[in-house]
Amino acid sequence: MIPLLAVAAWSGTGKTTLLKKLIPALCAAGVRPGLIKHTHHDMDVDKPGKDSYELRKAGAAQTIVASAQRWALMTETPEEPELDLTWLVSRMDASTLDLVLVEGFKHEPVAKIVLFREGSGHDAKELVLDEYVIAVASNIPLALQVPVLDLNNIDEIVSFILTWLMQQQR
Repeated sequence: MIPLLAVAAWSGTGKTTLLKKLIPALCAAGVRPGLIKHTHHDMDVDKPGKDSYELRKAGAAQTIVASAQRWALMTETPEEPELDLTWLVSRMDASTLDLVLVEGFKHEPVAKIVLFREGSGHDAKELVLDEYVIAVASNIPLALQVPVLDLNNIDEIVSFILTWLMQQQR
């Protein structure tokens, strides 16, 4: 099983901003990360007017769009319950990944780094630190029972993740 590490926080705290910096830094450290992002919005990776979009909208339950650079599988799930994270990860090619970063899915039982940003409309006392929280990344010092990382120090966060990854391989 590929190690999973979720980045969880309230909306507007900076999950995507952190991941956009974290992913290239992990790649530079030799880690091959995958990503699963949860969204509550009705999203579409295809574009209206494109052949693949029109064919999918014509009723195809699954559509693969492929080129020499990448491929994407789109599966229609209008009547399915919310997909679970384990199933989604099982769709990924484990031979090409060292780690799957997860944005969202904060209630899943996987290791997580919780973000806290002062000024985001929440108080640090509101943080939910369950047994899966391995650290908190914050822009202010916090006294917690888990390591507190500097949210603005990507090198520190990468170092923490690399150490955590090594522990997962034992």
